[in-house]
Amino acid sequence: MGLSSVTTGSDATKFCIFDLRRGQHEGEELDKILFFYPADLPFSTQLSVIGLSEGLITFTRIFSPEAACEVIEAEGHSHVFYEAEPDVWMVMIVEKSKESEAIWRIDALRRVLKEVHSLFMMFHGSIRALLDKEPSGGLVRSHLYTFIMDYLSDFLVGKKLQLPNFRDSLKERGTVQMLTIGREAAIEVQEDTINLFTYAVLRFSPRALSSGLSSWSYLRKGNVSSHAATGSVSANSGAVLDQFYRSSGGDPSYHIARPLQQDKWTKGKDGFLVSDIWKAEAGSSAATTPTIWLQKTEEKVFLCTFQHRNLTLILLFPVISLLNEEQGISLVKQQVLENASLKIVKVEEKLSKGWGGENAYHVSGCRYLLVDGDRNVSRASPPTKVTTLTKESLVALNKLREEVDLEKSRAKSDSPDSDKDMEICIRAKNNAWVIARFTRGKELYMVLEKANETLLYASDTVENFSNRYCNGLFSLD
Repeated sequence: MGLSSVTTGSDATKFCIFDLRRGQHEGEELDKILFFYPADLPFSTQLSVIGLSEGLITFTRIFSPEAACEVIEAEGHSHVFYEAEPDVWMVMIVEKSKESEAIWRIDALRRVLKEVHSLFMMFHGSIRALLDKEPSGGLVRSHLYTFIMDYLSDFLVGKKLQLPNFRDSLKERGTVQMLTIGREAAIEVQEDTINLFTYAVLRFSPRALSSGLSSWSYLRKGNVSSHAATGSVSANSGAVLDQFYRSSGGDPSYHIARPLQQDKWTKGKDGFLVSDIWKAEAGSSAATTPTIWLQKTEEKVFLCTFQHRNLTLILLFPVISLLNEEQGISLVKQQVLENASLKIVKVEEKLSKGWGGENAYHVSGCRYLLVDGDRNVSRASPPTKVTTLTKESLVALNKLREEVDLEKSRAKSDSPDSDKDMEICIRAKNNAWVIARFTRGKELYMVLEKANETLLYASDTVENFSNRYCNGLFSLD
C-alpha cells in the first residue's frame, strides 16, 4: 500500500489502547486514550498515532464490515490491530528494519496483544467495566499503565522492546505446553487455563522465583539489564501519566495491585507461595489473598498456590464460599498439608522420573513444533536445542509460518467450519528443509538442517516422527 506512517522520532515500537466511544467532540480528544507507550511522547503525537489508527479502522470497515482490521502494512511500519472489547482497540506499531533480527510474524504480535488483554481481564476484569465504574477514565488508565508496563518489562533488553521475532518460530503463544501429546493424557484447555498457565510460567515457576526473570525470557541474551531499563522507563512515563490524570479528571493516587511485578512472589516454609502485591488497602502492611476473575464463569475466585520442587499446584475456590477470608484460607491450606501433601510428593516423584529435564522432548535430527488448535495445547523442541539452528533456517521457518497464517485466515473466511489438510516443504538458503503439515486442526512444523538430505529423506523423517510421536496423525498414507 502507498500509505505513509506517522513519524514519531526514533521509537521503534508504539503500543496504544483507545476507546472509539470516547473523545468524539472537539476538545475532548484526549479522553479516548487509555494507554500509550512510550508515555513520554507529546500528546499531539499520541493523538496523531491514534487518529491514524482510527482512520484505518473506519476505512477498512467499508470493505469488511464483519471482520475487524488485523494488520496494515505501511512503507516503514506494520500496524497490528486487535479489537479487545467492543470499540476498545489495542494497536501495536512496529518499525520495519532491514536487519533480520527485526523479522516478525504479525500473528505472533497479535497474540501478544491478546495475551496481555486476557491476563488483564483475569486480574482486573474488563476494560469496559472499569470505564463504566468510573467514566472519567482515571481508574482504568491506572490499571492499564501499571499492568502493561510490568508485562512489557519481560520484553525489555536495555531500553528497547524485543518483541517475538523469527527466533520464536518454534513457539506458540496462547497454548498450554503438555507433558504428553497422547490423547489419553491431554485434556481440552480453556482460556482460563491458558491464562493461569501463562501467569504461572511468568511468575510462579521455580525458575521465575529463583532468577527474578520470567521463564519466557530466561534464554535472552542481555536481559539482565531489563530491571534498570524498566525503572527508567517507568520513572519517565509516570510524570507524564500524572499530568494526563489531572487533565482528564482522574486521580493518580489509586491503590493498584500489580500482579505482574517481578520478584514479588516467594515460597513460604509451608510450601505455599506468598506475595505482598495484594494489600488490603493503600498504606496497609497486611497482605490479602490474591483473587482473579474466571472468564468462562464470570466468577471471582481466590488464587492459592502450593509448590513442591518443580511441581506447582494452583487451587481456586469462589470468593463467596468463604465467610471469613483469613480463617477459610488457613483451613484450606491446612487441609492440603494434612490430606494431600503426601500424594503431591508422589506425583512430583513420578513426573520427575518420567521427565528427562529441559531436553525431555528433544527428537534427534530435527527441531519441531506440534500444535493442537482444537485443545489449545502445544509441544516443541527444547529452547536450548532450537538455538542451535542457523539464522537462515529460522528466517525461512518464520516466513513459512507467515504464509500459513495467511492461508488459514483465507480458509476461515471461506468456510469457518472446515479444516484444510495441507503440506508445504521448502529448501532454505542454507539447504535446510523447512516443512509444515496440517490435518484436522493439528499443525506440525519441522526443520531439518542436514544439507545432503533429499526431499524424500525429509518426508520420511516427518513420517517417522508422526508414527512414533503422533499416532500417525500426520502420515500421508
